[in-house]
Amino acid sequence: MKTLSLRIGVILLSGLFIACNQQTTKSNTENASPSYSTSYQEPIFKNDNRAQKIQGIAPELQEMMEQHIKDRNIPGVSYGIVVDNQLVLASSSGFINLESETPATPKSVFRIASMTKSFTAMAIMKLRDEGKLRLNDPASKYIPEMATLEYLTADAPAIDIQNLLTMTAGFPEDNPWGDRQLDEPETMLLDLIKDGVSFSNASSFGYEYSNTGYALLGSIIGRVSGKSYQTYIRENIFQPLGMNDTYWEVDNVPKEQLAIGYRWEDEQWKLEPMLHDGSYGSMGGLMTTIEDFCKYVSFHLSAWPPRSSEDNGPIKRSSLREMQTPQFSRLYPNATYFDGETCAYISGYGYGLGTAEYCNGLRRVSHGGALPGFGSNYVFFPEYGLGVMAFCNLTYTSPYPFNKIGELLFETLELEPRKLPVSDILIERQKQVADLIQDWDSALTSEIIAENFYLDKSHKHRKTEISALLEQSGAVQGIGELEPYNQLRGSFDMETENGSLRVFFTLSPESTPRIQRLNVSFEEN
Repeated sequence: MKTLSLRIGVILLSGLFIACNQQTTKSNTENASPSYSTSYQEPIFKNDNRAQKIQGIAPELQEMMEQHIKDRNIPGVSYGIVVDNQLVLASSSGFINLESETPATPKSVFRIASMTKSFTAMAIMKLRDEGKLRLNDPASKYIPEMATLEYLTADAPAIDIQNLLTMTAGFPEDNPWGDRQLDEPETMLLDLIKDGVSFSNASSFGYEYSNTGYALLGSIIGRVSGKSYQTYIRENIFQPLGMNDTYWEVDNVPKEQLAIGYRWEDEQWKLEPMLHDGSYGSMGGLMTTIEDFCKYVSFHLSAWPPRSSEDNGPIKRSSLREMQTPQFSRLYPNATYFDGETCAYISGYGYGLGTAEYCNGLRRVSHGGALPGFGSNYVFFPEYGLGVMAFCNLTYTSPYPFNKIGELLFETLELEPRKLPVSDILIERQKQVADLIQDWDSALTSEIIAENFYLDKSHKHRKTEISALLEQSGAVQGIGELEPYNQLRGSFDMETENGSLRVFFTLSPESTPRIQRLNVSFEEN
């Protein structure tokens, strides 16, 4: 019996040792820095004159903005355009205080309302990156009051942090009700949860805009960090970015900088109440200037393109890109482009940011803001390193004519996105592919063809097809530049006597990438 007990003890100790060793190995693996390629070349702007072009349209843009505030009865507007990390254009029109006739300037402090949400999401991502929470953690882990919620259906999954970030918790759209809760204490927010929330959808079923979800995220940030939400954002985002004219409480804003909010009613401007900070501040309480906010937009732009240079922002570049990645995307087939022409786009909400991609591939990331007395919006185009922002002091009003500005930037100025340099392996394979097409029995075949290539289509059939194309095209006279799609895929033209051969190829994931797919077509002159 004693021997049996001893054996059991040894087995248990061995199991414990193995488990501890596995845990240590896992921890070491998780903390290890991955190796990376030293040959990768990041996308770049060729003949970069974006800043100069944008500065050249300053008079036209100012005229456009002045007409916009006249048409919309807006007291005052401030706006700016960022190129990479530079505010290349900033201006204003109208007044931030009608009584004192204080003119708006890029230093004027406007409430930016729901544009606050991406700051809240950024704080969550920072806490996630530091291992202090997980996005799939149930929200009730941090707000126990949520554990007693009565869900809409029996199969609704527990609301997690990602649901709150992506507005898929099932809460109903709460504009404009949520706006009026801005200055409520946290006890009000918790009492709302304790008393029970009315759901419009099952959780994780679909997107619906929720200010309440972001108020709950603010509470989670405070509980996890051990600081008030506002303090955490100030210390971990504002200060590192140098945002020194950004505020939470209206009473702290210098009077000469503060934009007063108005609504247009009975053919006149009427004062809106200047709401104070509170538990809903994480959904829309932020006040800032164009000169300060441009630093935040520049930080988001700095996430692009992926690269190997030092990563020293408030959060990682990869986490910024994650914030900008849409969830629960929806197709808008009858949408129009800036010029009014039909151009479908697909749009979804990421983490505190909306993202859309137009039919022509243009990608924009944006968010608006609206509260009593104020309207705001910003949009940035990652592949162009370009951001546009504007604030105004009129209730629920767009601060700028977005489509007209978009048409000005992308149709009139014809701005160009970054271009991806051709990788070394694509350059090498391009020459070999061109040689192979002209001599299908070349010794190159065994060197550059992946194992699937002739299994997908036999050597005989491939050779016959290429020979037929060469008979149509005539002799090859030149090889065009390769257009890379990424590091391992691209296309190019082979100019011939009678037209051109269009060549597309993609390489395998092996350490020495080989051709796994090759398409060749002929276009006659």
